[in-house]
Amino acid sequence: MHHDHRKPVRVRRVDECQSLHEIFENCLPAFGGAILRRVYSILDRAIGMNCPLTLSIAGPVTVSGQHQAWLIPLLETGWVAYLSTTDAVCYHDGHRSLNEHTKDPIYEVPIFGDDRQLRDDSVIRVTDMGFDESVLLDQDRFLTAVLQRPEFQKKMTGTELRHRLGSFYAEQELRNGVEPGLLSTCTRLGIPIFVGAPADGSVFLNSMKLWAMKQAGLIPDYAFDLDMHAEVFEACAYHHWGLFESDAKAIATLILGGGVPKNYNLQPEPALGQVLGLPDVRGYEFDVQITTAPVTDGSLSSCLPAEAVTWGKVDKETYRQSTESLPADYSMMMPFIVKALLEKHRPRQPYRLYESRERLVEKLQAAVKANGEWLTDSLTYPSLP
Repeated sequence: MHHDHRKPVRVRRVDECQSLHEIFENCLPAFGGAILRRVYSILDRAIGMNCPLTLSIAGPVTVSGQHQAWLIPLLETGWVAYLSTTDAVCYHDGHRSLNEHTKDPIYEVPIFGDDRQLRDDSVIRVTDMGFDESVLLDQDRFLTAVLQRPEFQKKMTGTELRHRLGSFYAEQELRNGVEPGLLSTCTRLGIPIFVGAPADGSVFLNSMKLWAMKQAGLIPDYAFDLDMHAEVFEACAYHHWGLFESDAKAIATLILGGGVPKNYNLQPEPALGQVLGLPDVRGYEFDVQITTAPVTDGSLSSCLPAEAVTWGKVDKETYRQSTESLPADYSMMMPFIVKALLEKHRPRQPYRLYESRERLVEKLQAAVKANGEWLTDSLTYPSLP
C-alpha cells in the first residue's frame, strides 16, 4: 500500500471526551469497535445531508420496552420516513394500555429458568420478558372489538390499518395514563408502518377469528380486508419520492435484525426498476445493518449490503463508502447510537408521508401509465400459448 493511502490510527482518551458522539468518533479504533464507528459515521452523514431514513426492525421491541427507551426518541427526531416491522410488534404494543393491565404488565424472568413452572403459572415468556396469559386474552378482546368498528369494514392497506389502530391505542394510553407506544407515536407523526407478513401475527389472527365467525353464521357481517397490492405500491411510492422529490434526492435505510422486515425495506427498488421498468431508479445510497446472523448461513438476515448491490437494492456507485454491516445484537447498540446522534443533530419537522400517500401513489401511477409500452411488452412469454 502506498504511504499516501494509509490512514493513521489516532485515538483520544475516553476521559477527554465530552459526549457519546466524541467517543464514537475517537475511541473505537479497531476490530468490532471500528465497524461500530463506521456504522455510526454513515448514519451521521445520512442524517447530516437530510436523507430520508427508512427503518426495519425484526424482534420484540415493544414487549421488551425498547420502543420507549430508544426507538420512539429516534422517531421523534423527524429523520425517519417510514418503518417496516412485524405484526407481533404491533400486537404487543397495546399491552401496557389495556384497562386491566396498566400497572407493570411485563416483568423480567430468567432466560434459563423453569419454563414448565411458568406455563403452570400461566406466564408467557419472550426471552427474558414475562407477562400473564390474561394480557394476551385481553389484547385479543380489545382487537376484536376494534376490528368490528365501522371504519374498519372495508378493504384497506396495512398502513391504514396500523394508522387507525394507533389512534385507538392512543385513546387507551391517554385514558389509562400510560406512556405513548409505538403505533400511537407513528400515528401522531404520520409515519407509515409496513408489515411484510401480516398473517404471521396476532393482529391478523383476531381478524381471522371474525372472518371465521362470519363464515359460520355467528355474526352477520365482517368486511375488513387487507389490500396487499396497494400496500406494496405505497411503499414503492415512498421510495420514488425519496429519489426524486426529497431534498436529498436519495434515500437511506437502517436495518435492525433481518427477516421479512429487512426484505420489505429493500424491495421497492427492484419493484420500481425491474418489475415496473421505470427509468433512473436507484437503490439506497446509505445502507447500515446490525444483525447477529453470520453471513455464511446464506440467509437474507445475514447478507451484506454489497450483495444487495447486485440486485440493485443498494446504489452501486456509493456502496463502498456508505454501507456497513455490524455483527452484533442491536439491543446492545441502539441506545448509545441514538443518544450520540441526538447529541450531534437537531430534530426536524417529520416527513409525515402517511398524510401525503394519496398524492405520492397517484404520481407513481402516472409514471406507470407513461411506461405502458414497456409494461405491455412484458406480459407474454415465448413458449406459452
